[in-house]
Amino acid sequence: MSLRFAPTRLAKRLAAAMSETYASRVSVDIRRISVAIRELGEGGVWRVPEVGQEPTEIAMLMRDIRRERPAELRMYVAKALCAHCIDILGLREDRLNVESTQHDGDEKYHPTLGGYSPNWKAGEAGSGR
Repeated sequence: MSLRFAPTRLAKRLAAAMSETYASRVSVDIRRISVAIRELGEGGVWRVPEVGQEPTEIAMLMRDIRRERPAELRMYVAKALCAHCIDILGLREDRLNVESTQHDGDEKYHPTLGGYSPNWKAGEAGSGR
């Protein structure tokens, strides 16, 4: 399920939708968000959907998020990002994976925004839906 069929206009639309969703759901400055669409080519990412079945192509979303965001918020955002892949690219929900890597703020440097990202704190906006 590579994006090989997605022209630049769809990739740009996907990047805009994902950025807006992510920024609003986790209350982060949209300028801190980067969306990379990497194509591994046909047959680049596979998963066995059921025991005993043949592997099938899938699409994978990988996102970085500040450490300590609640699991329910991470799930909420993952579902919203998958919805964009379904709506914009026509991908199947059962052929999507989302992986999250959590980072401290000082692992994300943004020179145009004054340096490191701030660490997330409990009670900060973006702590739930």
